[in-house]
This record gives sequence, structure tokens and C-alpha cells, in this order.
Amino acid sequence: MKRGTSMKLIPALVLGVCSGYASAGGFQLLEQNASGQGTAYAGTAVAADDASTVFTNPAGMAMLPQGKKSFSVNLSAIQPQAKFSSSGSVAATLQTLGSGNGGDAGGLAFVPSVYVVMPINNQISLGLGMNAPFGLKTEYDSGWAGRFQGVKSDVKTMNLNPSISFKASDTVSLGFGLNYQQLKGEFTSAVNYAGSVFQAAATPAAAGGLGMTLAQAAGLAGAAGEGTGKITGDDTTWGYNFGAIFQVSPATRLGVTYRSAMKYHLTGTADFSRLAATSVTNATVNAILGSAASAARGGAIYADIKLPDTLTFSAQTKLNDKWDLVGDLAWTGWSKIPDLTFKYQDNSSTVSSTPENWRDTWRLSLGAIHRYNDTWKARFGIAYDQTPVGDDLRRTVRLPDSNRVWVSLGGQYRMNKDSAIDFGYSHLFIKDGSMNNNAGSTAGYGLLLGTYKNSVDILGVQYSTAF
Repeated sequence: MKRGTSMKLIPALVLGVCSGYASAGGFQLLEQNASGQGTAYAGTAVAADDASTVFTNPAGMAMLPQGKKSFSVNLSAIQPQAKFSSSGSVAATLQTLGSGNGGDAGGLAFVPSVYVVMPINNQISLGLGMNAPFGLKTEYDSGWAGRFQGVKSDVKTMNLNPSISFKASDTVSLGFGLNYQQLKGEFTSAVNYAGSVFQAAATPAAAGGLGMTLAQAAGLAGAAGEGTGKITGDDTTWGYNFGAIFQVSPATRLGVTYRSAMKYHLTGTADFSRLAATSVTNATVNAILGSAASAARGGAIYADIKLPDTLTFSAQTKLNDKWDLVGDLAWTGWSKIPDLTFKYQDNSSTVSSTPENWRDTWRLSLGAIHRYNDTWKARFGIAYDQTPVGDDLRRTVRLPDSNRVWVSLGGQYRMNKDSAIDFGYSHLFIKDGSMNNNAGSTAGYGLLLGTYKNSVDILGVQYSTAF
């Protein structure tokens, strides 16, 4: 499902930095503007304060200054922490627990976005946005206890979002957009070659194995050791989004927006290396490891994955000349990801399969906006954000997610009537998450038992202007 390369070249620079430990539940990135961060992204579907409404609700383009183009550029810095503490983990067959708990799997990431809106007439406006709706990066020390379940996970997305809005009346605005989205993924882990040889050697001959005793199988497998595996893939696809804003009274505005799921057919390669390859002289061991049926033979791979759709309801009410209250209720369809499975293109045999069994989630946010004067504005917000994983086998080392509470503050400095700088800061208090996962086989991957302690800090800045 390869598309033309010309559109891939346009956003290559932006795509290179659009990854990081996801700030919202799962690996969703909410940091699409700093003007919304101060309220913990409450009221996103009704804000229509600047050109970033292209993404949050295209209907808001109809509410921007008429007769002027609007432009916004945003940069968010995300600093996560993800630290594992083991309590009873079990090593994979013929392997050790390794050199520790993996260190801090988080790392500083930057998420940029750019938006422009151009009115055609008093009713119709066109817009274009470029941003990263999803992103993930976790990376552990290479020799850690959970290395057979994962070492590095890096997911990048880039989204081009051409949009149109229609002002149906003084009280109703509608919007629609298309989304051309690219996804790139890289996943690395250690590979338990010794365990693979042991399993093949101990399996009865009638079932295709060698039928050795456990002691003989262990002796044969000892020289195989461990290695490393790397899977990469990418694809592009199309989706859509639409929304509406209703001015139900002079003081109150309601909004709703929907973003479609994005269906990918990733293609790429699987590469495997054997750390102990030069020391293995046993022909039987090499035959097992080099078998065409082995998952670790390497080659061209594919994976089918669907990123979730989202539905957001927002409200904003003006209490007086100084204060506004805003709120959001958002749903995300994470149950569309039952597993992450990579298969070889030549015969569809499985390279790697990780059960996910994620659940759909809800996010509730509330915020307040204070207009100090015509130059300064302050924002405050709090949010409760569900995770699609739970305290069971759904939590994996690649995404050790948990429920979180956002506490945010921010503001706006307006240089003149057409230009402003918005800024925001958020701290995410993330619930400690228990880990009890063997990736389907304790013998092959080990059993990881323990607790994750996570947190995230986010700083965003945005420049907006109308001209």
C-alpha cells in the first residue's frame, strides 16, 4: 500500500521530531496548540481563538477574523519519566535477568505544529494544518531485565489536514477536513536464541522436534546465547474530521468534533543478529536458528493496525467580562488495537505478536480563563485521562501506561490586536502501574513483575497572527 513519494518528502523534517512519550492516554498527543494547554485542553472544540482550530474543530475557522488570513505555529516540549522497579521477575529460559530495571525509559521530545486559515468570503474559509496526532518513544538500557519484551519503541506520525468551514448562520458554524497521515515505527528487543533451540530440541520428534531430554536440550542450546531484533515499518493513509459549533446564547457556546480512525498497512523489514554466532559450530543449532520457519530469519514484513477515532464534546460559557469557564468530554476508540502483530510478506508467518486488548477511554477536563486586560489573559485547567491499558497483561514495556491527572496553567500576551503569544505548562500525575507480563511465554521472554512510576511535564509556546 505504498503511496507516492512526493507527499512524503514535504513533511520529512517535521516528522523527524514528532515522537515522544505520549502525553494523553495510549500514545495520543494532545499538544497541538499552546493556547489550549493552559486549560488542560478543556473547551478545544469551541475555542476558535486562532488558526489551530483547523485541527481541534474546523468549524471554528468561520469564527476567526473576517477578511484576514490567520496563522499559528506551536512547539511543545514533553519531558516524561518512566521507571520500572522489579519485584519477583523471572528470567527467560537459559538467560539471566540482566543488568537492572532499564533506567528511565522516557526522554525529552519536541512536537511542532503549523496552521493557516484563509477566508474566501463571509461564509466560507479554507485551512491547512500540519501536526503529529500520535507519537511514542520509550527506550531502556540494552541489557535490562525486560529486554526480551522490548528495548526501544519509536512511533512517529505526521498529519496534513486541509479543511473547509461554512458559516450557516450567526449561531451555527460547520467544518470538514481531510487527513493525509504518515506513520513510521521502529521496535527493538533482545532475542532469546537459546530458548528457541531448547524448545525445538526438547519437543518430541512426532511434533517436529528432536525429542531430547531436558538436560540434552539445555546442553545443545547453551551455545546459542541471545541476540537482537529490529522491526521497522511505515505507511501513509487518509482519514477525515468534521465538527460543528453552536452559539446557543450570547454567553454560551457548544461544540462537537469527530476524527476518523486511520487504517494502516505497514510494510518494512525485520533484522536479526546473533551475538554469539561466531562461537556456534554445532550444525544442529545453526540449522534450527537458520530454519526458514524461524521467526528470527529476517526479511520483508507487514502489519495491519488501525489508530483510534475520537469524539469530543465541548462547552464554553462567559460568566462576566473577566471570566470564562470551559469543559471537554472526549472519547477515544482504543479498542481498535487488539494486538500488534508483524508477519513475513512471503508466507504470512508470524515474526512477532504482542496482545494489547486495549479498551476505549474517556477524558474529562475543566478550565477557566481570566482576562486581566486587553493585553494579558490567564488560563487554568485540570483533567482526568483514562488509559487504554489496565493492571493486567495489557500493560507492556513498550507502553507502560496508567490513568493520569493533568494540572495546567498558562496565559496569553497580546502584542497588538492581530498578534499574540500563548504559553502553557502541564504536570501529569500518573498512577503507579503494576506490571505482570510474559509476552505470551515466560520461557521465551521472561516474566516481568513489578511497578512503574511515571510522570510527564509539558511546556508549550505558540505564536499567532492575523494579516
